[in-house]
Amino acid sequence: MARVKGTMATRKRRKKILGMAKGYWGAKSKHFKMANQAVMKSLRYAYVSRKQNKRNFRKLWITRINAACKMNGMNYSTFIHGLKLAGIDMNRKMLSETAIHDPEAFTVLTEKAKAALNG
Repeated sequence: MARVKGTMATRKRRKKILGMAKGYWGAKSKHFKMANQAVMKSLRYAYVSRKQNKRNFRKLWITRINAACKMNGMNYSTFIHGLKLAGIDMNRKMLSETAIHDPEAFTVLTEKAKAALNG
């Protein structure tokens, strides 16, 4: 019986890596060994960046909410606490969008938060 060499699987694996390295500068897009290193590193960066994106967006939303709260005579932490006491369950992304696109509605939210804190 003939021995099976792994040519097809090897070629497929190398072609996949070189396809992912397409557009990289110099030998990183042509030579398998260098392409493999570059792809592994870029996949690691991509994984980390997906986590950092979530952090960065949350920081941005909180900054926007805080700025809108300051315009309504409140700070961020008391506003969030007031919303929790008032039973208003809105995520930070939606609060941020409301603060930007509908300031009147955000003012109503701050009033409700103030009322919940006082009463």
